[in-house]
Amino acid sequence: MNPRPSPRTATTTSGTERFGRPARHRLALLLGALLIPLAACGIPATGVVEAGEPASGVLEPGTATPSPAESAAVPVATVPLYFVADGTVVAVSREVPGATDLGSTVLMLLKGPDGRERARGLTTELPASAAAPTVRTDGAAVVVQLPRGAGSLSDTAVDQLACTVAVARLRQDPTLGSAQVTVEQPGGRLAGRSSDDCPTAEPRGAEGTGGAGG
Repeated sequence: MNPRPSPRTATTTSGTERFGRPARHRLALLLGALLIPLAACGIPATGVVEAGEPASGVLEPGTATPSPAESAAVPVATVPLYFVADGTVVAVSREVPGATDLGSTVLMLLKGPDGRERARGLTTELPASAAAPTVRTDGAAVVVQLPRGAGSLSDTAVDQLACTVAVARLRQDPTLGSAQVTVEQPGGRLAGRSSDDCPTAEPRGAEGTGGAGG
């Protein structure tokens, strides 16, 4: 006759079978409960999350680009230049795009008359030069120093240069009333003239040479 297991042994064996598997089941339920809030927050497992508004500053398809006419117009400056007609210094108004200063005005003068001005019989006694002269201003007084190698200028050439600079200076600052210009050459000084002694500039759009001899 086999001995019956003692109640202690039976209870221990039964407890192991009763509580071992349910404990693992409760652990699985606990882990699942922790993962549920993360899924509820909308955190994706993979992929790229898009956020923010679309980029601005890009033309929509079919949008017309601004035409050149809609762009800001380039300003036009009226430049006073003095050339020669029949041996007499005359005033010419030339319109050029953009602003000009005294140095660029003198360079423009040294290049001589353009095609339209030559067709009107205008000439120059100033030698062509690619080098810009030095222009110094002190109120109404202006000194123009010619570059080295410029050579001697005739009285008419000096009048052309002095009147061009004097009138251009008054265009810069009309409150001066008048301007005095002195032309310097390497190795010597040539007297210039006052803007009051220069012929007046021709009216815009006028035909002919315009101006009077000085």
